Amino acid sequence: MEPIAQLPNIRTLTQDQLKDWFTAAGAPAFRAKQVWEWLWKKSARSFDAMTNLPLETRQLLTEKFSLPAVAIDNFQVSRDRTIKNAFRLHDGNIVEGVLIPTESRMTACVSSQVGCSLTCKFCATGKLERLRNLEADEIYDQVALIREQSETKYGIPLSNIVYMGMGEPLLNYANVLKSIERITAPDGLGMSPQRITVSTAGIAKMIRKLGDDAVKFNLALSLHAANDEKRNRIMPINESNTLDALAEALHYFYEKTGTRVTFEYIVFNGFNDTLEDAHELEAFCRKVKAKVNIIEYNPIDGGEFVNAKEDKLAAFVNYLERKGIIVNVRRSRGKDIDAACGQLANKNEAVKEKSYKKL
Repeated sequence: MEPIAQLPNIRTLTQDQLKDWFTAAGAPAFRAKQVWEWLWKKSARSFDAMTNLPLETRQLLTEKFSLPAVAIDNFQVSRDRTIKNAFRLHDGNIVEGVLIPTESRMTACVSSQVGCSLTCKFCATGKLERLRNLEADEIYDQVALIREQSETKYGIPLSNIVYMGMGEPLLNYANVLKSIERITAPDGLGMSPQRITVSTAGIAKMIRKLGDDAVKFNLALSLHAANDEKRNRIMPINESNTLDALAEALHYFYEKTGTRVTFEYIVFNGFNDTLEDAHELEAFCRKVKAKVNIIEYNPIDGGEFVNAKEDKLAAFVNYLERKGIIVNVRRSRGKDIDAACGQLANKNEAVKEKSYKKL
């Protein structure tokens, strides 16, 4: 028998390829549909779990394929019921996923890369090297595990998904879109694409590609400053993807999809919290059909940024609302646990050994 690491991942096959394989193996073609359903609708984590298959079929699958399912390595539960998970991948790498309960929704926040190649100053994941992209099935597994967590711990089905965990989703474009296809497919998890949001730090050419591909999910831009000088300081990706370039790409995306973009904006104390900053944000919103999510910041270990003062935050939001901008204030969840993106993985020893960027 071949070493398990060398066996092909069964979830890289299409249903037609599975059918061809079963036929070549002398098994009924309908087995492919059964296996496909176990993989993508029932989220089976092993071949032994596929209980309506004959034992010899399950043994054959075990001999010929791998099923490298993601596992929960550890987790923390907040007083507000937020659950932060460290997921262990088949190669020992760690990524994060969070279940965020509110009164109106249950949201899964998932990762798209192991670490991140970007170096946003306010993000804990920015301290980690990008070791590799996640495969589509590894992203799917995060959703499936958090979905199960939501139902078993709280008795409430998962309602929303945000790609706002570790990594830059648009730098793992193919796998992110493939994962969304499996999550939304009727023969997958069957979730609505309109309940899915992909958040990007801002890569103009890939935003345009989303428009060309006529995606059905929502897009959010991690903005945090509406002038290039400030954004360059906290998000170096802006140096090659200026606000003008992003505005053009986002307008193109809107023209192609009809989907209003969301701007995510953390109001940092003493950095981007003045009425002049609010005016710049308002002006940027005039260039693109957008709404604004003001996000409360979870400070990271050793970070230089903290939340704006409440009076500054209130004045900032009030200014935007008076100008007719749609604004939502998103209060931070999981403050009593390691809830800032990247922090749970940062505290995992395996991650520390493999992933910390050389300073």
